[in-house]
Amino acid sequence: MSVFALVHGSCQDAWVWHKVNPLLRSRGHKVVTMDLPLSDSGAGANEYADAVVSALGNLDEPPIVVGHSMAGMVIPVVASRRPVRLLVFLAAAIPKLGWSLFDRFRGEEHDMFQPDWPGKDPSRNRQHALDYLFHDCDRTIAEEAITHLRPQASSRVATETPPLEKWPAVPSQSIVCAEDRTLNPRWSRGASRRLLGVEPIEIPGGHCPFLSRPDLLAAELAGLAASEPA
Repeated sequence: MSVFALVHGSCQDAWVWHKVNPLLRSRGHKVVTMDLPLSDSGAGANEYADAVVSALGNLDEPPIVVGHSMAGMVIPVVASRRPVRLLVFLAAAIPKLGWSLFDRFRGEEHDMFQPDWPGKDPSRNRQHALDYLFHDCDRTIAEEAITHLRPQASSRVATETPPLEKWPAVPSQSIVCAEDRTLNPRWSRGASRRLLGVEPIEIPGGHCPFLSRPDLLAAELAGLAASEPA
């Protein structure tokens, strides 16, 4: 058995994992989810990490921490505070010490996002949510997912430099979504190699595979649990 801590991305909540949770549990794993404090106008990676660490409580076994999208900026902070078995960056931003995400995007990593994505707010525009987040989801699921979108009061997680003195000594893996319409899959592949030193796992589909391909995602995560030493 492994413990998975599943951390949602910007504008979303823990509901997004509701299809993956039972699939992991059916394989004998434990799953912990939480809602990040997106309504906090002063929150950054530290405050989001507080919510994750609190949800893990006094858990004895080091968890596999999965961060989706924006949560890629959060999960290394979690690993700097408590034992973690593995970090999994799922269609996620990957921090670079000393650099904010925005500064990187404005500089040499200008290909980080798909060209049409910057400036879109799916929590305030239903069509943007359908076009960029849920385009490959069943329509019923996509419509329900829209009702769970939340405005994010702070952009600090993207404008601050990562609150880390050094990268945590924890193994990492990356899962790239080949038809991602937000993060550029080409950037994700390169960043996985440069920053994490791993060859990413690539799966088909868009930015939210926990809704469009939960069986596939659960199988990939279970496979990582089986292959990573406890």
